[in-house]
Amino acid sequence: MEMSNVMQYARSLFAAHGDKAEAEAAQKAVHHEQAGEADQAATWRAIQAAIREMRGPTQG
Repeated sequence: MEMSNVMQYARSLFAAHGDKAEAEAAQKAVHHEQAGEADQAATWRAIQAAIREMRGPTQG
């Protein structure tokens, strides 16, 4: 998937799920990894990373 599409999915997922979006993307990545679908898993990992980047640093 192209980076522009990854960013679009990440923005949409973040808009729909807020702070839970990163976990949602991670869950989808794990599902695809377990199903042996490496390409789809890599796409979801990229979406997860884009969401993490959008959220910025967390405060602890």
